[in-house]
Amino acid sequence: MFTQRSVTSGVLRCLMRPSVRSFHATGSAFVNVGDSLPDVELVEKSPGTKVSIAKELNGQKGLIIGVPAAFSPSCSATHIPGYIASNKLKDAGKVFVVSVNDPFVMKAWGENLDPEKKSGIRFLGDPSGQFTNSLDLAFDATAMFGHARSKRYAIVVEDGKVKEAHVESDNTGVNVSAADKVL
Repeated sequence: MFTQRSVTSGVLRCLMRPSVRSFHATGSAFVNVGDSLPDVELVEKSPGTKVSIAKELNGQKGLIIGVPAAFSPSCSATHIPGYIASNKLKDAGKVFVVSVNDPFVMKAWGENLDPEKKSGIRFLGDPSGQFTNSLDLAFDATAMFGHARSKRYAIVVEDGKVKEAHVESDNTGVNVSAADKVL
């Protein structure tokens, strides 16, 4: 019989275990400038709507904003609203917000932050953490969120490759990944 603790522990072990990664050319930590984006399917609005950011940004420029949790205070009050309000967002190309959340939560959060969808930002769920893990940007957030989550980051992409990577050193703060520092 599975218990909540055993399921949570299993998910955490799966997300946090080292894996064979072809994404990085070296064994370095975190995503690096020049890396290709992993071709991992994320979900948008419902489990049946799969999105590959790597395919979406092949031959284009874009921005991927990673957050620890939808509806969390810093994510909802500062980080994503900073991008939505920025006049420079229109020059960023396709923009995606990714979180280790399910697609229903991400849809509701996007509707809450940008009800008229004026920003063009797409909110994608990474429920298994596969995309986050592929970028080597997961951290143990069990104490705060119940399981592994994504570090806060912003990745500027050109033609499917990382042009700039802004990863918060403390995992959750809003400093180097803020809109005014990235755009």
